[in-house]
Amino acid sequence: MDSNFPLSDAFIRALAVEFPGFRVISKRDDRLSNAIDGALRLLTLGKQHSFISHYHTVIGFTLFTPLTWEQTPDVDRIITLCHERIHLLQRKRFGMIGMAFLYLLPLFPIGLAWGRARIEWEAYRETLRATAFYLGPEAAKSAALRDRIVSRFTGPDYGWMWPFRSQVERWYDAALVDLGLLEAPGLSGGRM
Repeated sequence: MDSNFPLSDAFIRALAVEFPGFRVISKRDDRLSNAIDGALRLLTLGKQHSFISHYHTVIGFTLFTPLTWEQTPDVDRIITLCHERIHLLQRKRFGMIGMAFLYLLPLFPIGLAWGRARIEWEAYRETLRATAFYLGPEAAKSAALRDRIVSRFTGPDYGWMWPFRSQVERWYDAALVDLGLLEAPGLSGGRM
């Protein structure tokens, strides 16, 4: 591990203790990652074309990193690792077959993927918490982060897993309230 990434390197070492067998592999030359990339391009009619270059993927207790991983700033890496840790915990909770079933099937693999949306909602809540912790509450409440996360649910990145934008936005706001980053509606009517 590179010494330019002290926070994320320490977090990776902690993950290896928490999840025996945990490892990090680049998607660059990984055959499984390339097969998934091809399948996603086909299923989304070419709309998801950055699986290899920009998306992190946990399968079992392995984190597959995108081509951009080595250029990712340390603080962004640790926020991503916090998100991926949730997937590792889910894998532990549901087992490999249960996790695969939830992620790929209910209701449909593309569009209305309720299982995938529930799994990702839990992980993206952690993204918000980690963003607030490492970059500050304003970063977690930023319009850019909100749009990026909401678009992940409603767009081709995850196969339009939950295309109901207003519902995802309500979830997002509720997560900010739960994390103490936003006041509940009706209390003062605004952001903290």
